[in-house]
Amino acid sequence: MPQERLPVRKIKEVLRLQALGLSQRQIALSCSVGQATVSEYLKAAETAGLKWSDVAGWDDDRLWQAMAPPRKASPPRKHPAEPDYAALRHELQTNKYVTLQLLWEEYCNQHPEGYRYSRFCELYRGWLRRQEFVLRQEYRAGEKLFVDYAGATIPIYNVESGEVWEAAIFVAVLGASNYTYAEASLTQGLADWIGAHMRAFEFLGGVPEIVTPDNLKSGVTKACRYEPGINRTYAEMAAHYGVAVVPARPAKPRDKAKAEAGVQVVERWILAALRKRKFFSLAELNQAIAELLTRLNERPFRKRDGCRRSLFELLDKPVLRPLPEERYQYGDWETHRVNIDYHVAFADHWYSVPYQLVQQEVEVRATATTVEIFHRGVRVASHVRSHARHRATTVTEHRPKAHQRYLEWTPSRLVDWAHKIGPATADLFEKIMASKPHPEQGYRSCLGILRLGKQYSPARLEAACGRAVALKACSYQSVKSILKCNLDSLPVEPADPPRPPLNHPNIRGSEYFDSGEPPTLQ
Repeated sequence: MPQERLPVRKIKEVLRLQALGLSQRQIALSCSVGQATVSEYLKAAETAGLKWSDVAGWDDDRLWQAMAPPRKASPPRKHPAEPDYAALRHELQTNKYVTLQLLWEEYCNQHPEGYRYSRFCELYRGWLRRQEFVLRQEYRAGEKLFVDYAGATIPIYNVESGEVWEAAIFVAVLGASNYTYAEASLTQGLADWIGAHMRAFEFLGGVPEIVTPDNLKSGVTKACRYEPGINRTYAEMAAHYGVAVVPARPAKPRDKAKAEAGVQVVERWILAALRKRKFFSLAELNQAIAELLTRLNERPFRKRDGCRRSLFELLDKPVLRPLPEERYQYGDWETHRVNIDYHVAFADHWYSVPYQLVQQEVEVRATATTVEIFHRGVRVASHVRSHARHRATTVTEHRPKAHQRYLEWTPSRLVDWAHKIGPATADLFEKIMASKPHPEQGYRSCLGILRLGKQYSPARLEAACGRAVALKACSYQSVKSILKCNLDSLPVEPADPPRPPLNHPNIRGSEYFDSGEPPTLQ
């Protein structure tokens, strides 16, 4: 028997065919070995006293030990000390500055006769490969949708400005059928991220149970292995569609292997096919992607029957949850503190909230048409969104009562209040406001006169206002003085009749100056 270990099943087959009466030449042809090898097998079996009936039920190790000649004991070989591979891995993982070169030098200090550097690295990497085990994932139909952005981009050219935008490629892959969706977006921001999800659900015609994204900032605010933080708008969108967001663990690409493979397929079969085309709009680019995406999903598998679309129709489509009746309306969330004027700023515009929330922290949700403000989960205000910068949108009921009354001070309203006291008071108010450059400058005088009606009777106030109008003393201080001195009860003396014009020879009169004649000395 040769010293190297031969396939034991061949030895068994040779012994079985010999027991059937076949010649060595026939056995060699049947087993695809040389006739000399057959002769060697049979001699070794004869030497060991073995027949087919004896070894038919033996395992391979037992048959080999029975037929192989005993080996001479070789002198023990002295091997260098083995490194502590687990400790090496721990050092490399816990300190980013540690290298294998440094660890090898420390190993040599402890074991001068140890392995050289190249063998040391080879042994460590071999041990490391043996520690990695991959769990083969099995996904239920309609269970998971894996989403990610491709690393490659496609340029879009602006004809007018010459600017070039690098469009990001969003990819979504269903776990069970590998049915793939892809689209281009100008950014990877939150609005594009949410919009891509919505269009992916509509492309599928339903929603899965779970969406598994990478730890992109637009979707995950805090990457954590155990309790990741989900963006507020992203979580709101998921709740609207009834799906759960379960991000992949940080630095664990195998958690989303379907997305990684889907990105690779999209890059090879879509991006590579478009590499020579030049696009001038996002819509044009997405139209080209949609055409190639149809070909990708209908491309037959190499190692199994069907294609991505046929598997989708068979597995995922029947069990996907239906889309909601209304499409999700995208909204940005921001946290603000209410200013002392009971307004909250959003996008350079001010929106009012109830004045009781001054200095309180509130959450603002803004869509394309509305702005909603929440306090501790309760909506406290809703406004039509305005894009006028540095302006305010205010609901009257949000103001304090005093502020509401102040804003009600208009000329017509003050005159109406004055008419309730009497016509003389209304006449006085009109004259006061008419005498000012701006009517608002007379508001306080009018309000002060109205307040005098509480200290004195409305009848006395009406009389005092009539006296003030007659005397052309149209002011708050005049009315107050009339009431204080009880002059309102006195009759108003009629004004003196105008004096007749003087008739004197030295007074020429206006006609003389209008005649245009030069003056003469008398």
